[in-house]
Amino acid sequence: MRRLRGLVTGIWIGVSLAGLAQADALRGHGGPVMGVLVTPDGSRALTAGFDNAVGLWSLADDSVRWLDGHTAAVRALALIDADHAASGGADFSIRIWDLTTGQETHRLEGHQGQIADLAVSPDGTRLASASWDGSVGLWDAATGASLAMLVAPGGAVNAVVFSGDGATLYSGSADGGIRVWDVATGGLRRTMLHHGFGVNRLLIDPAGGWLAYGAVDGGLKVIGLATDAVLADLSGTRRPILSLALSPDGSAIAAGDGEGYVMTVATAGWTVTADFRVAESGPVWALAYVEDDRLLVAGLDDVAWIIPATGPEVPPIGQQTRDFQADPAELSNGARQFQRKCSICHTLSGDGGRRAGPTLAGLFGRPAGSLPDYRYSAMMADSGIVWSAETLDRLFAQGPAHYLPGSKMPMQRITGADDRRDLIAYLRDNT
Repeated sequence: MRRLRGLVTGIWIGVSLAGLAQADALRGHGGPVMGVLVTPDGSRALTAGFDNAVGLWSLADDSVRWLDGHTAAVRALALIDADHAASGGADFSIRIWDLTTGQETHRLEGHQGQIADLAVSPDGTRLASASWDGSVGLWDAATGASLAMLVAPGGAVNAVVFSGDGATLYSGSADGGIRVWDVATGGLRRTMLHHGFGVNRLLIDPAGGWLAYGAVDGGLKVIGLATDAVLADLSGTRRPILSLALSPDGSAIAAGDGEGYVMTVATAGWTVTADFRVAESGPVWALAYVEDDRLLVAGLDDVAWIIPATGPEVPPIGQQTRDFQADPAELSNGARQFQRKCSICHTLSGDGGRRAGPTLAGLFGRPAGSLPDYRYSAMMADSGIVWSAETLDRLFAQGPAHYLPGSKMPMQRITGADDRRDLIAYLRDNT
């Protein structure tokens, strides 16, 4: 049995991992883990959560420091140097963190859509951001100053990587285009290729002379940087490709998909070395090599799992059943509406844990934005709303974006009056 410790409001807690001989775990997030990163020396990891938090973990003793500041889900991470990292999220912002103090040093704003990916130039001076607003941001990594906002012609930008000399930036977009940018001028040099479906991930090995990409249709190809020629086509039937990782020694890559599988490939000859399932259901959102023979993987769980690169004996992701995955036949309509629309962000009782939203305990009659231990948006805190059957009905009939424009709540509408009534009755009975 292994003991796991997490620092939560100043208290060290222990979690038993008995029975998980195949996989260690980083536990503590209050929602799915959407991004992972391991430092080059293998001593620390960063995790990005749907609970708006970044976890900074010691892999020696599993201790964690929470980096709080984002106001929506975090999904992108990049290491600037040994003491600084960047994170980007659905709040359209990028935060730069001092990993020694755990403090936010810079907040980078300018995008008008969520941040899907981040990359740092090899010399650590430039930070690039990919955003669903259709742009690529270039930033000074030391000061956070905006250097350029590059408008990509292919819609939402999902991925960015730098060349080995830092002079070139590659971006992957929803239109399937991989574009090549001049970092010094911000000019678009050319389009490397057009895949038939959106490009989700990019992975580069300048020393090896190749760029790999993963796409919505399950496409996974390796392109020669010097020639744009396809060096390997590893595409399969599982879709989409959601995560890519390069081993520390450059001898292997790993790809995670939306159906819960990871495939590893030897870069010498581009042969598949393992293909295994890590999730009972749902996506493999994030992958990173801890060492050449171990992977850090994450999906729908509130946990990031460390597994052998040859695959675990049993899929570790999915041991936690999320409320919204419950069998609808076993639920009342009100419970079903809550689980599908609300449960990933809110608890019904207690302090809410590390969820993206506050606890709903004591909801009825409570002024909106009034819990002292939750960081609300200014719109919510100043709204003057008191939660009641009437205000909740308007919230879900109109959707938060219209009823409370500028709040952090995701756009969740319940169009059926009966469904809203049943949800409100369920909340009244259970909060």
